[in-house]
Amino acid sequence: MQADFSTLLAQAGYSVPEAARALGYSEGHIYRWKRGEEIPREGVIRLLNMEIERKRNAADAGKTFTFIDLFAGIGGLRRAMESAGGRCIFTSEWNKYAQQTYMANFPDNHPPVGDIRAIDAAEIPPHDVLVAGFPCQPFSIAGVSKKNALGRAHGFDDETQGTLFFDVLRILMHHRPAAFMLENVKNLKSHDKGRTFDVIRRKLTEELGYTLETRIIDAGHFVPQHRERIVMVGFREATGFSFDDVKLPAYGNRRLRHILHPENGTERPESHYTVGPDAVVSDKYTLTDKLWAYLQAYAEKHKAKGNGFGFGMVDGDSISRTLSARYYKDGSEILVSRGEGQNPRRLTPRECARLMGYPDDFRIPVSDTQAYKQFGNSVAVPVFAEVARVMAPHILSLIGAERLRKVG
Repeated sequence: MQADFSTLLAQAGYSVPEAARALGYSEGHIYRWKRGEEIPREGVIRLLNMEIERKRNAADAGKTFTFIDLFAGIGGLRRAMESAGGRCIFTSEWNKYAQQTYMANFPDNHPPVGDIRAIDAAEIPPHDVLVAGFPCQPFSIAGVSKKNALGRAHGFDDETQGTLFFDVLRILMHHRPAAFMLENVKNLKSHDKGRTFDVIRRKLTEELGYTLETRIIDAGHFVPQHRERIVMVGFREATGFSFDDVKLPAYGNRRLRHILHPENGTERPESHYTVGPDAVVSDKYTLTDKLWAYLQAYAEKHKAKGNGFGFGMVDGDSISRTLSARYYKDGSEILVSRGEGQNPRRLTPRECARLMGYPDDFRIPVSDTQAYKQFGNSVAVPVFAEVARVMAPHILSLIGAERLRKVG
């Protein structure tokens, strides 16, 4: 009951004080229900479900095409497609912590299913667009280096993740949606001397008959972070879609000062991220003397060898390095300067959310460790929202023509 009530509360969009006011109970009751110490009345559950249904109907208003969200993570690609008029009707995500964050932010009547390999394509509802950020570890530079060091296979030879792309293929083959949007790391194109991407291209175009347009886009056009990803867009028929229609703001027009906590009282304190009337970043995010000394020594060692490895120090005028899923370990790729003579700090999870283009009402119901992993694995939402904007009229053109053929 504990998890059910907490999930319902999050999906309804209520904080504890808001829930107390809306449901007519004390905050103490709400906390006891969240902790599973007491069972809420049926009327409470009914009210929460009514609020979730209201929000769901409001969110679906004006949606013009349907899509499915595979390897969904915390829903970055979903947010992008919804911004262009899409309605999500099926979600797959295997990580239980990512599922928690996903469900806290999307009040669906279809909670994420787990391992997509266990789902028959016929069980997935018909849809207009397939969206997938299929796992990139087998193709990424870091992932390949690690697997090489361990003597393990990678790319399409990886039995655990590399072949997940073929689950995308079998669903495309079964449902033949009007379009797809796929995402992966930049290195996908060069992996295995281009052979991995050639397999992807041939499967999508020659075997399934889709068009395929690709573009490597740096998120630094939208957020203050250097983050290059390959975007793959395909249509069942030629539509005239072109990445040249994607509008990229001037690179670096946003700097870290736009996402860092101002620490001057202009924003409200949040959870354990910021404290006090001025919402100052909690001391827990400042590096310990031991960790800071280690990172400095590590950087000096590699500098002496002529390597570029080391920490990335930033301030409000900076554009950061790529936020990775390992950020929880030491935060070394993005350390925020706190001034001369002071140890730097990590970004807070809220700042990570902003760095990936999520709004401040995006809920973070998991631990800091899990949050860092989730945002490090996420897409930069504004990049894909812009691609989805350009895709939308082509999607509608295809599905409109299909409906006319059926009527005729």
